[in-house]
Amino acid sequence: MEHMIFETHAHYDDEAFDADREELVASLPAGGIDTVVNACSDKASLSSTEALTKRFSHVYGAYGLHPDSVGEMDEEVFERIRQLCRTEKAVAVGEIGLDYHWNVESRETQIYWFERQLALAREEKLPVIIHSRDAAEDTLLVSQRNNLGEIGGIVHCFSYSKELAAKYLDMGMYIGIGGVVTFKNAKKLKAVVDYAPLEQLVLETDCPYLAPEPYRGKRNSSLYLPYVAAEIGRIKGVDAEEVIRITRENAMKCFGLCIG
Repeated sequence: MEHMIFETHAHYDDEAFDADREELVASLPAGGIDTVVNACSDKASLSSTEALTKRFSHVYGAYGLHPDSVGEMDEEVFERIRQLCRTEKAVAVGEIGLDYHWNVESRETQIYWFERQLALAREEKLPVIIHSRDAAEDTLLVSQRNNLGEIGGIVHCFSYSKELAAKYLDMGMYIGIGGVVTFKNAKKLKAVVDYAPLEQLVLETDCPYLAPEPYRGKRNSSLYLPYVAAEIGRIKGVDAEEVIRITRENAMKCFGLCIG
C-alpha cells in the first residue's frame, strides 16, 4: 500500500480488545495504518487513552466525555480533561456531543456539558470530535450558537441527511466515515459521501463497533479501513489509494499534525 491510513476514531481501550490489545495495536503500522486517534468516552477512558498514547508512538488521544457519560462529569473531571488536552499527544476534545437515542442523561445535562467542552476546545485551541445520535436539531443549534466553525473538527459517524451534512461542511467541518457506508441499506450515508467534497472526509472505525462488510456484526478494527476507503472510492469514482491519501491529509490538517 503506497499511502498509509489515518484512523481518526478508535476505542482500543475497550474491553473487547482485552485479550489481544498489545499485539493488535502494535500490528497496525505493518497493516497500513500509521496513525490512530483513540477517542475517550467515559471517565475511566481518560486514563486508559493516555496510557495508550504513551505506550504506542502511532496512537494519539482525544479527551472528553461522551454524552452518555456526562453523569460522571464534575469540575474536577473537567479540569482533568483540560490538563490532558495539554499533553504532548492530545489532538482533540472528544468524543463530545448529544445522544437522544438512549437518553442516559437528561438533555439539559448533555447540552450543558457539550457546551462546556466546546468552550474548552476553543480555549485550548484544539478541534473537537462530535457524537450526535437522534439529536440532529439540538446538535446543530448548539454548534451554531458556539460558532463551531471557528473551533473545527469532525462530525463522527455521521448519520443524518446530506442537507444537514451541507451545514457542517459549510462550517468547514470534516465528516467521519466508517463501516456503515459499506452496508447495502446505508443509502443516506452513501448520498452524503457522494455530495461531500473528498477534501472534507476522514476515515474512522469507531472500533470495536460498526465493522464494515464483509465483517458486519463482528469486532471491528482499523485493519478493516481499506473496505471503507474502497466504498468511498466507488461512490466518488476515484481509486481507493486516492481516498486514503486525501483523507490522511485531511486528518493531519484537522488535528494539526505533521507526520511522515
